[in-house]
Amino acid sequence: MPAKSGFGAYPRLLREPGALTLGLYGVVGRFPIAMRSLGCLLLVAAISGSLAGAGVVAAAMLISQGLASPVLGRLADRVGQRKVLLTTCAVHAVALSTLVTAIMLGAPLPLLVLAAVATGCASVSFTSFMRARWAALVEQGTLRTAYALESVLDETIFLLGPLLVTVLATAVHPAAGLVACVAFTTVGSIAVALHTRSEPVVEPLDEGGGQRAISVTGVQVLMVAYAGMGFLLGAIDVTMVAFAREQGTPGMGGVFLSLTAVGSLAAGAVFGAVDWKLPQEKLLVATTTVLVLGAVPLAFAGTSLVMAGLAVVAGIAIAPGLIAGSTLLEALAPKGSLSEGFSWLSSAGALGIALGTGAGGWLAESGGFDAAAWAAVGGGAVAVALSAAGQPALRRRRPVREPGMAAREQ
Repeated sequence: MPAKSGFGAYPRLLREPGALTLGLYGVVGRFPIAMRSLGCLLLVAAISGSLAGAGVVAAAMLISQGLASPVLGRLADRVGQRKVLLTTCAVHAVALSTLVTAIMLGAPLPLLVLAAVATGCASVSFTSFMRARWAALVEQGTLRTAYALESVLDETIFLLGPLLVTVLATAVHPAAGLVACVAFTTVGSIAVALHTRSEPVVEPLDEGGGQRAISVTGVQVLMVAYAGMGFLLGAIDVTMVAFAREQGTPGMGGVFLSLTAVGSLAAGAVFGAVDWKLPQEKLLVATTTVLVLGAVPLAFAGTSLVMAGLAVVAGIAIAPGLIAGSTLLEALAPKGSLSEGFSWLSSAGALGIALGTGAGGWLAESGGFDAAAWAAVGGGAVAVALSAAGQPALRRRRPVREPGMAAREQ
């Protein structure tokens, strides 16, 4: 079925049976993604006064989540998302509540790290699960719009989530942000789990146990490209924070990052409304190229006003690149392995962000904000090179499913 273009594609998507409720439930469950680590930092720092300790606890949570996400995605493909969501949200509530209690009681750092690891291991990649559900719910021609909506919602969450957790932690109680994460994850997970219309079909295993998403060359290419894009994004974050500090206005760092998200949100909405004639694998190369070109001017910013404008430009290709990657993943991953496939992309991107943040921080400390900006360009260049070199692998599609069949079989 041909893709439906124009901004009217979004209302048409949300008029699909079950689409509006799925989108709303996804927003609730997704909020903790942008709140959990910051809430942990704020609480540990408020109680112990140690930013170093807070960083260790938050990092332990993020790393364990990145390692566990593909495992949980694979499990969801084998036994169904519903069982995984209902089980993990219960474990997550216990683990995060234990972490909050341990922090409040002044427990030693190793115990905090253990509770943080347990929380991370019980935190599914909610955006990955949602993308797999959209693939089961809507027709093939509407899928690009659904992924664009997901990217817009992601950017909105990353705009509002940090603000919400900061307000809760400072105006209500230092632990209020993490308590809200427990509530959001529990309610969102249960609501999505019970949304039967979008439940991906569990494919029967063949004698070999079913082909894994990560065994597909095209998925591997996407993972490396996502890691490169993640490196760029992590280094850009450091670039803007370092620039704000060098200008003597450290508070502007958060403003620059928000403007980057604004650029991504707006571009993602437009990208999803256009019926692109280029194949998705070529769109991936085009969007990652624009992403790299948008990072170059950051190294030459001279004033906060200039950096504010460049921040919007730097964000323009973020959501489009992720939309193109998501659409490719849906076409490349073996049937019945979408949750795992999207989780691998999420983990690869998170690893890239962590590496980009670390490398960018070291370079900014020794060479200034512009050194971090050039590191971002380098990471993005890797994504462009891999996307271009991997075109043959990205063109190898599995057979296209019947539109909406997975949803209608529920």
